[in-house]
Amino acid sequence: MLVKLDNPILFSKSIDLISELVLEVRLKFGDFGMSITAIDPANVSMVHFRIPKSAFSVYEAGAESLGVNLDNLKKILRRCDVRSSLILEARGNYLEIRIEDRIKRVFTLNLIEIESAEKELPNWEFSSLIELNSNDFVEAIEDCAVVSDACSFIVKDSKFIIEAKELNSSRVEFSSDEATINAENCSARYSLEYLQKFIKGSKLFEKTILNFANDHPLKIDLKKEDLNLSFILAPRKEIED
Repeated sequence: MLVKLDNPILFSKSIDLISELVLEVRLKFGDFGMSITAIDPANVSMVHFRIPKSAFSVYEAGAESLGVNLDNLKKILRRCDVRSSLILEARGNYLEIRIEDRIKRVFTLNLIEIESAEKELPNWEFSSLIELNSNDFVEAIEDCAVVSDACSFIVKDSKFIIEAKELNSSRVEFSSDEATINAENCSARYSLEYLQKFIKGSKLFEKTILNFANDHPLKIDLKKEDLNLSFILAPRKEIED
C-alpha cells in the first residue's frame, strides 16, 4: 500500500479531532479510498471519516486494513504544513510516513492489532434534515455550553431551535432564512461534552448538516469534495423538570 496526499492539513486536523473520541482505529483502504469507522469507548458516539480515491495524487492500495494508535499518528501529522506532501506506505509491521516539502522527513509508526469487530455506519431513518452555516452552529453550541451540560434540538413550526435549560438557559432559533429546514416537528436532547468535540470539525467546513428525530440519535455530516466526516451521537435520556 502506498498513497500520497498533496494537501494533508485537513487530514491531519481530522485525525486530531478523531483522537479525542477513540485511541485506536483501523485505516481501511479499498477501491473507494481510505476510511475510518469507530465507536468511542463509552458507546455514546460514532465517527466515520472518508477520503475518496480521487483526492490522492498517488493511490496504490488493495483491500487492506491497518491498525494504528491515533495519539502517535496525530503527533507525526502535526509536523505537516501547508507546503507539505504526505506519503503513507505499509512496510511489514509498520507504516512509513514521509513528509516532503523543502526537505524529506521520514517517520515509522508501529502497526497494532485491533481485536474489535469492523464497524459500519448505521443506515437509520431520520425525520429531520437541517443544513446551516457551520459558524452559526458552533456559536449556538458554545452558547448552550455556558449554561448546561446538555442541549435540545427542536423543530417546531418550521423553525429549528437549539436550547439548553438548567438554572439558567440559552436559546438559538433559526428560520428558513438562516437554515435549510426539511423536517417535521420533533425534539431530542444531546450531550454538550460530545457536541463541543464535534464542532471542532464543523470549524473546518462551511456547512454542517444535522439529521435527527424524536429521542433519536443525531447524525452530523461535514462534507467537502475530497473529504467526508460524520458523527453519530446517542440521545440523552433524561426527565426534565
